[in-house]
Amino acid sequence: MEQLKIVYEFTFRDKTTKSFDVHLDKDSLSLITETKQDPPEWARLEYKQCSICPLDKALHTYCPIAANLSGIAQEFREANAKDKVDVNVAVKERSYHKTTSVQEGLSPLLGIIMTTSGCPVMDPLRPMVRFHLPFASLDETAYRMATLFLMAQLLRDQAGKKPEWSLEGISDIYAEVNKLNKEFSQRMIAAAKSDANVHALVNLNVFAIMVPKAADKMLKEMAPYFAYYLK
Repeated sequence: MEQLKIVYEFTFRDKTTKSFDVHLDKDSLSLITETKQDPPEWARLEYKQCSICPLDKALHTYCPIAANLSGIAQEFREANAKDKVDVNVAVKERSYHKTTSVQEGLSPLLGIIMTTSGCPVMDPLRPMVRFHLPFASLDETAYRMATLFLMAQLLRDQAGKKPEWSLEGISDIYAEVNKLNKEFSQRMIAAAKSDANVHALVNLNVFAIMVPKAADKMLKEMAPYFAYYLK
């Protein structure tokens, strides 16, 4: 099985470091997890289960996102959200660096885990992980999401399924993601002594709220760039 690897390394002001290797199945972008101890109680599916969760507790003992985030949450459970940290992110093609707050550095790592763990609500965002862009701006995220969504419609059309060529579907996807983020934050509160984990999730949810609006605005603003195709 061919894998994709994304490495996040955090260097704190006291020079201590935390490093996380994320391994993904290249064909499915599913998170590849190692055998480890049972996840904590707050990761059980029935613990503050999201109201929109379609999973059956008879078939799933643990929330897939919570189970896969539990190790990272434990590492940051005492971290302060606004503390400064140097974050290095390495993928096969290149690396990225930013000096930022813990919450901003942690947000994209949480985003990868949440979209590749097998949560049905988050699955529509999974293709974004293939060309992961840490520290992306709102406009960059909106552009990538619009591209993803329209490519999905082309694939649906080629597969004989009805496509949706407007961007309204993006709003529907993010409305569900917004609900999940808000309710999942209750699990993160249980997992932390400090606020870094929760605020990192809040950062993600700001994008969930703003991306649909930004995508529609961006489409209008970028139309002149595509003059060649509109002849």
